[in-house]
Amino acid sequence: MEACKSKFPIWVALFSPYLSQIKMKGLAPYFGSIVGRVANRIKDGKFSLNGVDYTLPINKPPNSLHGGHKGFDKAVWEVAEHKEGEHPSVSFKYHSRDGEEGYPGDLSVTATYTLTSKTTLRLDMEAVPANKATPVSLAQHTYWNLGGHNSGDILNNTAQIWANHITPVDQYTVPTGEIMPVKGTPFDFTSEKQIGRDIQQVGLGYDHNYVLDCGDEKDGLKHAAKIKDPKSSRVLDLWTNAPGMQFYTANYVNGVVGKGGAVYNKHAGVCLETQGFPNAINTPNFPSVVVQPGDKYIHNMVYEFSVE
Repeated sequence: MEACKSKFPIWVALFSPYLSQIKMKGLAPYFGSIVGRVANRIKDGKFSLNGVDYTLPINKPPNSLHGGHKGFDKAVWEVAEHKEGEHPSVSFKYHSRDGEEGYPGDLSVTATYTLTSKTTLRLDMEAVPANKATPVSLAQHTYWNLGGHNSGDILNNTAQIWANHITPVDQYTVPTGEIMPVKGTPFDFTSEKQIGRDIQQVGLGYDHNYVLDCGDEKDGLKHAAKIKDPKSSRVLDLWTNAPGMQFYTANYVNGVVGKGGAVYNKHAGVCLETQGFPNAINTPNFPSVVVQPGDKYIHNMVYEFSVE
């Protein structure tokens, strides 16, 4: 850790512009962050648990989104451990206090990024409630553009998603509670398809939770999605143990200035947010996102990069 400490001023210099974007200007829409305590939307910012009613900040009216006004994406996590060698890794920790953004109970969260090979990145997220049951559903919110960060939109990329169903949404992008087959709809990515082919049929673009119900398994993780950029031939395969994945085509990105002065606009990237189902805390037929004290929330994902 001594070497890490000696480089701290450099880290601050590199990280400060990003902090400025997300904290002071509010311009970076969850770029590269882990969102929580509960990812995605909670209807009307309300839920009941063990006979207690909870009210959350309404930061995406009329709902609460990605943990509220100051979700985990806006917290500075502690670097708990880093390892070098053949499989270098870094672990971050964050302690979310009881009542933070309206959520019940103290929660200890750990996220470990590991380079398991030269072309594979693994993320392991864990969370343990200390004293109260609480909903937990973290998501990794990176925007992927395999053509490069300044290569335009991703509409010509192809996607395959191992999901036979989605959870359709209302006008505020909150799931209705239905589990809908994708066959014969614009949401069908069970076979490789250009992202932009049917996007005009789904409003602003894709921003829907896919039910990961048909992927092959490897090392205990399900094959969730495959993205391919035809120009560069770069491919991303995603594996996870999560029940769902928000497929989001950067519909609300508008004029965000990024690295090197690049300007990111609508559809500049695609998000593959593995998660619990949105608004599951208010939807009894969805897989539960409630974690009891002493139990452990575990969320794993592997990003594999290749060329085809």
